[in-house]
Amino acid sequence: MIRTEDLEAMDRAALLAAWSDLFGSPPPKKIGRPLLLLFLAFELQAREAGDLPKRVAAQLARSGRSGRAPGRPAPRLIPGARLIREWNGVTHIVEVTPEGFDWNGRPYRSLSAIARAITGAHWSGPRFFGLAREGSKS
Repeated sequence: MIRTEDLEAMDRAALLAAWSDLFGSPPPKKIGRPLLLLFLAFELQAREAGDLPKRVAAQLARSGRSGRAPGRPAPRLIPGARLIREWNGVTHIVEVTPEGFDWNGRPYRSLSAIARAITGAHWSGPRFFGLAREGSKS
């Protein structure tokens, strides 16, 4: 059995073989040595320590479905809040209103419409203003 403390001394070929032994499948084709070390060390430590507590495993499963980090609620926009975004050297300030949003003295119903007006391309408004993570569908 491979030990975590032995990983650092192993060459790439030995790390690839260890991956196959631990996971029962070949490693990704272009994975580098640093990532191999991290994945293998994590897997060895996880196997030694046992499974995650049920509460943590359930929270991770929920976060995978929602696209959000665990414990990180969706940002709430309340009237009076301001969103600031720099685009091509120009700072844009959007104010949240009870009816929607205000940008450059004009009302808008959605952040996506404002993002489109700023960039000339279709953007997710929440993503453009940093309210949604890159992988989310907002």
